[in-house]
Amino acid sequence: MTHLTVTPDTAGITDVPGFEAAGVPCDLRQKNDPKRLDLALLFSLRPCTAAGTFTKNTVKAAPVLLCEQHLAEGGTFHGIVANSGNANACTGADGLRDAHATAQRAAASLNLKPSSFFVCSTGRIGQPLPMDRLVKGLERAVSEKGRTPAHGRKAADAILTSDTRAKTVTVTFTYDGKKHVVAGLAKGAGMIQPNMATMLAFLATDFSVPRSFLQKTLSEAVAGTFNCISVDGDMSTNDTVLILANGYSGVSVGDKSPRELRVLFAEAVWKACDALADKIVSDGEKITKVVEVRVAGAASSEDAEKVARAIGNSLLVKSSWNGEDPNWGRLAAAAGCAGAKLNEAKLDIFYNDTPAMTAGKPHADLKPKWKEIVRARRFTVTLNLHLGKAGYRLLATDLSEGYVNYNKSE
Repeated sequence: MTHLTVTPDTAGITDVPGFEAAGVPCDLRQKNDPKRLDLALLFSLRPCTAAGTFTKNTVKAAPVLLCEQHLAEGGTFHGIVANSGNANACTGADGLRDAHATAQRAAASLNLKPSSFFVCSTGRIGQPLPMDRLVKGLERAVSEKGRTPAHGRKAADAILTSDTRAKTVTVTFTYDGKKHVVAGLAKGAGMIQPNMATMLAFLATDFSVPRSFLQKTLSEAVAGTFNCISVDGDMSTNDTVLILANGYSGVSVGDKSPRELRVLFAEAVWKACDALADKIVSDGEKITKVVEVRVAGAASSEDAEKVARAIGNSLLVKSSWNGEDPNWGRLAAAAGCAGAKLNEAKLDIFYNDTPAMTAGKPHADLKPKWKEIVRARRFTVTLNLHLGKAGYRLLATDLSEGYVNYNKSE
C-alpha cells in the first residue's frame, strides 16, 4: 500500500516541479523597513488548472473579488501575486483597479494574459495600496524568481503579517513508479475563524487535474481543515485558498482515474491543508495553548459543530485555558448555550482521556489530573452528548493578556 510522506517546514511551492517563486521587500507598510519581505510571486512555467475557496464575509477585499472573477472566467493560470502589509480591503473602486493593475503588470512582465494571475493581499484594512512601491517590487520579483529552496522560503516569508514564523509543507507519494508532490505555504495568526480566516494558503501539484475535480478536492479538504480552526472568532475580508495544478508529471487525476490514485491525491491535498491549518492555530497571536475540541454523539453534524464552536470561541473558556484552570463547568455552560440538542444527564466531558463529568455527574477526585493536563501547551477536551452518531473537531486557542495588548491598537 502506498504511503504519503508529510514534511513540514520545507521550501514549499518550489518543491513542486515546474514552479518558481520570489519574495522581495517593497516597504508596503510604509514604515521605513526596506528589508522586510512583503511581496511574493509564485509562477508556473506551464499553464495550470486552478481551484479556490474564499471568505464568506460579505465585505470582500478587492483581491478576493478579482480571484473569484478570474476563476469564474475559466481558462488557464500561471501564478499568484501576494502582498502583506496592506489588505486592499474596504478600498472601493480604487482598490479593485489596483488589484487588476497588479495582475496586468505581472502578466505584461511575463508575456501572459492578466487573467492568468491571481492577486492576494493581507494586512491592514482600509488603506490604499502604495502602487508605485508594489510595481517596483513586482518588477524585482519577476527578475529574481527561481526554483531553489531559498526562493520558496522567501515567498513564504513575504506573505506574513503578525505571524512569528513561516508556514510551509510538502506532501509526497509514489504511484505507478512516479513520485508526485503537493506542496504549499500559508499565513495567518489573528482574525482566525472560519469561513475561513485572515489567512492565505497557496498549494500546488505536479498532477494534471480537471478544474471540477480539483475544486471538489480542495473544497472538501478546506471544509475539514482550514474551516475547523479558530483563534479569536473573527472572520476576515481576505481569506483565500488557491491550488494550481501544472501537469508537469504527465499524469492526470480526475473522476475517471483509478480509485487508488483519486484517494491518494485527495489525501495529499487534505494532509497539506491540515498541516498548514495546524501551523496557523499554533502560531495564533500571543497564544499559550492549542486545544483540540472534540464533540461526539451529537444528534446531527450541525449540532456537533455548534457545540464545538461555542466552546472554542467562548471568552470564559479561552480565559480559563490561559489560566491553566480546568473549569469544566464553563465547557458545559458553553455547550448548553450553543443551540444544539443536549441532555445534561447524558453529557460526558473529558480532558484528554480523564473524565471530568460522565452522565452529568462530576469526578471531583480527578481534579489534580485535570490540572496536570491543562498545563500542557496542547491538550484535548472531548464532549460526548450521547444523542446520536455525529461529531466535529475544532482546533482552538486560549485568550491571553498578550492578545488583548497586541490588538488594542494597530
